[in-house]
Amino acid sequence: MPQDPLPLSPPADIPARNVGRSLLQWFDSAAATAAASDAEADRVDWLRVLPFVLLHLGCLGVLWVGVSPFAVLVAGLLYAVRMFAITGFYHRYFSHRAFRTSRPLQFVFALVGAASVQRGPLWWAAHHRHHHRHSDSLDDPHSPRHGFWRSHMGWFLTRRAFATDLSRVPDLARYPELRWLDRYDVAVPLAMAVGLYVLGALLERAAPGLHTTGPQLVVWGFFVSTVVLFHATVTINSLSHRFGSRPFATTDDSRNNLWLALLTFGEGWHNNHHFYASSARQGFRWWQIDLTWYGLRLMAALGLVRDLKPVPAWVLAKAER
Repeated sequence: MPQDPLPLSPPADIPARNVGRSLLQWFDSAAATAAASDAEADRVDWLRVLPFVLLHLGCLGVLWVGVSPFAVLVAGLLYAVRMFAITGFYHRYFSHRAFRTSRPLQFVFALVGAASVQRGPLWWAAHHRHHHRHSDSLDDPHSPRHGFWRSHMGWFLTRRAFATDLSRVPDLARYPELRWLDRYDVAVPLAMAVGLYVLGALLERAAPGLHTTGPQLVVWGFFVSTVVLFHATVTINSLSHRFGSRPFATTDDSRNNLWLALLTFGEGWHNNHHFYASSARQGFRWWQIDLTWYGLRLMAALGLVRDLKPVPAWVLAKAER
């Protein structure tokens, strides 16, 4: 049954004593505290999510900085690199351990994933593992059975969703470098934004023919690219449990959707994934385009990752023709 709409409370309703804590959480996620009640836990913490709101408003900067082919190219490249980081690293590696790598590369994967501005690797994996255990039940925070907007973005704006439950990721929590990156998850995005500004400022002087500037690269490479990346990623929560085919009889509402698979580099083969989540491959058939799988195969050939878990023959035999 659908839940009541996500309760919203305006900033004025936030007690003054919580303002400082909410602001601190912008920089240190360990400052999160438990909500006093379930009702409070499910309310949007407007002060804490203000940076998320500003991220979207930052896209309006295109009206002032203009556009150049180079800026659009940078935005596109950052979308592709970070989508691969979310799908290949945050999802298939950290959440499902579908392949293996070295500890230094594990940290590199986490760094690139953190640049996606979708919180830290432990937070992402912990929530995703919880989703698989409770998919499309009352305990699944982003099931579309609770409503489109709640599944698309409302769920993670609440106090309940903010903290990282380390009990869900004990295999990852033993690495202090991952815990640091998870705690200070804003560090990498800020560094990326500064780097884009510096690059644009340098190119404005060194290569004026590119017609780009520091502010322009920040707006297109950081704000626009990140917002598009975010909304593309979360369509797997809000849309792939609603639209598509179901070759596997799972207990949830997951579906395969070609268009979402193209948008998210293979994540749209979601019914496949929910039936057998351990595989590094989500496009189980040769014709099911899975760009992340192709990238992981290339990385394996280069010796960067190993032991990619395949799709067993018995899984393919279970699919309904």
